[in-house]
Amino acid sequence: MYKRFKRIFLVVLDSVGIGQAKDAFLFNDLEANTLLHTLISTNGTLPNLERMGLLDLIKKSKDNLKRDSYHMKASCISAGKDTLTGHLEMMGIKTEKPLKTFTETGFPKELIKELEDKTGRKVIGNISASGTAIIEQLGEEHMKTGSIIVYTSADSVLQIAAHEEVIPLQELYKICEIAREITLKDEWKVGRIIARPFIGTPGNFIRTSNRHDYALDPPGKTILDELKETSLDVIAIGKISDIFNNRGITKSIKTKDNLDGIEKIKNTMQEDFTGLCFANLNDFDSKYGHRRDPIGYMKALKEVDDNINSLKDNLNMDDLLIITADHGNDPTFKGTDHTREMTPVLVYNKNFKTPSLLEDLETFADIGSTIAENFNIKIIMGKSFLEKLK
Repeated sequence: MYKRFKRIFLVVLDSVGIGQAKDAFLFNDLEANTLLHTLISTNGTLPNLERMGLLDLIKKSKDNLKRDSYHMKASCISAGKDTLTGHLEMMGIKTEKPLKTFTETGFPKELIKELEDKTGRKVIGNISASGTAIIEQLGEEHMKTGSIIVYTSADSVLQIAAHEEVIPLQELYKICEIAREITLKDEWKVGRIIARPFIGTPGNFIRTSNRHDYALDPPGKTILDELKETSLDVIAIGKISDIFNNRGITKSIKTKDNLDGIEKIKNTMQEDFTGLCFANLNDFDSKYGHRRDPIGYMKALKEVDDNINSLKDNLNMDDLLIITADHGNDPTFKGTDHTREMTPVLVYNKNFKTPSLLEDLETFADIGSTIAENFNIKIIMGKSFLEKLK
């Protein structure tokens, strides 16, 4: 059933990049370095992740510190620097064409009219904006009129915000399903529709944890599909099931925030299963990276660092822990967009004898290939590093 590890826990620290990618110039992201700049600007420390080799990857580790994990850098070869392309590449799909964005112009009036006609609600907003800023700007008008707040970002997304007491969650989700259907047209095809419910009063609006993403179906077979078809478990924590449109998932667990996600991973470690637990910790990106908040970003990193030893302690002897990221989002960089960066890959097992720095991975898909080789399933793309883990 498996070669070495019965269970693999793959944890994505969403947007924790470790320095400009080779093609960063194509994305106007030269000199971006999410981890390094966050540490420098806050004078932060991450002693437990440092022991895993994370700071070696940005040349900030203590020379005399004993490492307990294999550590390496990975490059993204997909056309894009977003959540969808990063996760798809990890699981064996290279995105050849960037997904549609409407950052500069907002969505075409034809799309907006069709959305209004099919939902029976007027649209306000239709600009690129921070999610927290736009509900402060338009939340009161939304509450008075019942209009839906539509906005986008530098990502390939159409986001719809609504107050839970004005538009019930199930109606908001239905509106998003309608938007997803409309945006399957090639000229409007965005990667994700995102429901963004909020509560509160003007001046005190708060987004809730009832967010829901409606992604495009993966354009081909993924490692997750292969695992599920082989009757292995694929447990998705956080927004993983949304990213893959629930394809290849055997169990989906929602989370409220990073700390809740970490607890859900720990709980899953107490279960008896064979296969993959795939988790995304999203606070880095959604709460702090886009808002260019290095202090908040460091706080989120510290939360993971404070819990990493507990995660490792909960592993069985035949478990493998892989910690990585899907793109960068340097909170000290210009703008509010993701940044094209290399990502860390930290690999831990209690039996490792010679954990060390390994050569860079040419593609995120090498992670999926390693998982595939371990479970004796088809490698779709990339090269496994399983044999290097001793």
